[in-house]
Amino acid sequence: MFSLNRLSVYSLRQFICNPQRRMGYISLTDVTVNRAMAPHELKIELTDTEEKICGLLDKCRDYLQAEKGISTTCRIAGGWVRDKLLGSQSNDLDIALSDIMGLAFAEHLAEFSQSQGIEVGTIGKIAQNPDQSKHLETATFKMFGLEIDLVNLRSEEYASNSRIPSGVTFGTPLQDALRRDMTINALFYNVHTRTVEDFTEKGLDDLRDGIIRTPLPPRETFLDDPLRIIRCIRFASRFGFQFVPELEKAVKDPEIQEALVSKVARERAGMELSKIMKGRDPNHAVSLIHELSLFDSIFSVIPDDITTTFSQPTSAKINSLKATSILKLLLSSNASTGLPQLHPTLTSAVREDPTCKGRLYLAATLTPYLGVAYKDKKQRVYPAVSYVIRESLKLGTQNHYLDGIPALFSASDILKGPNFNHEKFKESSERVAIGLMLREKAVHNVNTGSHWTSSLLFSLVQELIPYCKTIDEGLEVSAASEKITIYNNLVRRVEELGLTTVVDAKTLLNGREVISLLDAKAGPWTGTVLARVIQWQLDHPEGSKDECSKWLKEQHSSGSIVIEEPEPSSKRPRIDR
Repeated sequence: MFSLNRLSVYSLRQFICNPQRRMGYISLTDVTVNRAMAPHELKIELTDTEEKICGLLDKCRDYLQAEKGISTTCRIAGGWVRDKLLGSQSNDLDIALSDIMGLAFAEHLAEFSQSQGIEVGTIGKIAQNPDQSKHLETATFKMFGLEIDLVNLRSEEYASNSRIPSGVTFGTPLQDALRRDMTINALFYNVHTRTVEDFTEKGLDDLRDGIIRTPLPPRETFLDDPLRIIRCIRFASRFGFQFVPELEKAVKDPEIQEALVSKVARERAGMELSKIMKGRDPNHAVSLIHELSLFDSIFSVIPDDITTTFSQPTSAKINSLKATSILKLLLSSNASTGLPQLHPTLTSAVREDPTCKGRLYLAATLTPYLGVAYKDKKQRVYPAVSYVIRESLKLGTQNHYLDGIPALFSASDILKGPNFNHEKFKESSERVAIGLMLREKAVHNVNTGSHWTSSLLFSLVQELIPYCKTIDEGLEVSAASEKITIYNNLVRRVEELGLTTVVDAKTLLNGREVISLLDAKAGPWTGTVLARVIQWQLDHPEGSKDECSKWLKEQHSSGSIVIEEPEPSSKRPRIDR
């Protein structure tokens, strides 16, 4: 019998010959934060398509001034400018207009374009909807294959008890820039002069220096819209940028943190968190969340009538950062860590499923809720993590967050060890034991995005947390190496036994065929017998349907399979209602 707890000879030699590694630790703070570096010369190089769009906008502006007396300036705003300066391509253009509404300009542009023999796609109107964070009427259309939004420069005023502006009016470029979330997002590209405009006078320097800063004092910016806190974290993690000290101080203010809970719709917070988890460096974001003491304000917005039903206290919040740091370390494939390389199959789902990485990182972030259950009003028991995802973050089954993450939590309990000391495995062969474990719905289920490899990876992350006393001290190399080797050996054994495809295999016999073969009536017994059929298949990988049918009849004849006939309805005890 193969021993899952066996270390490879190579690993043992490494531990014996290298006592420093055996006794050493890997600091999780050393997990690299890769910064997006701005080119030495910050300038925008237009593609041919962008050149055509800018040229058309420029000509249309001149036409409106000369023929209709309408004066405006077209500026590309925000993310497109930032990304182009960093050397990345962006296909979404937001055009900020002075002194004219977006829809009105779009209609003029369509008319002018037609006179030039250029087709503009259908113009759409996105109405002002403050509840959905849409404070300005926006016109949207497609030109030369690119999505374009047109909106007027704005000046906003906010009420003290809401993040929805109490007033939105035409503004100057400076007013518009100052009301944006970050200086790096407040840059404009003037279509007519073909120059970058930095009205905050900090955006270009901050982009060059890798700085996250708000255009106005951070307290004012965050009280206007506390969601900007999470947005700052998102862009810091995306680009590897650092917060300025005054921003950190503002975020730690209890009033600001309370505003994040009370003034921001949970849907908006959840959308930003989803972008973070699917982004470039979720671990950097989680690190910032812990440094800024934001975990409760983001992930623990749970009413008392729910928390009082928790089956046990949540674990330490720092386990969240430990889990994401360990996950990043395992995915980094950095041989210099001194840890064994993960078996490539363990990370196959991360490479092949675009939703897997974000789901794993969010699950790791929510580690403090592992093993915690709550009761609803009808006293039904559910995993607490389900409530957090559904209510605190308002995330559904997109990216399989709501269905996939509770499954990962359940799978980690099934897979931990991994060992076969569980009662149900005692009489099984090795192939049956491993196969049944991998076929558990929590471990592998295409309907919830669960794949046995990612379930094993998450389980490994959870098993490594106890070997990390603190983030600074890091992970104990010897113990962590042994645990990684156990998981690597399991995956290797799965492949040796040819079990990689059995997770999705159907039973050779379906329920109707089983009922017919045994000449019985359908009942609860059917599921039990089908489970026996799966075990037979696992034990007989080359077995045919006929052979399985013969075995099933023999088992029934010998009494090994007992069919409990359903009780006649007349004999069932009456239940008074």
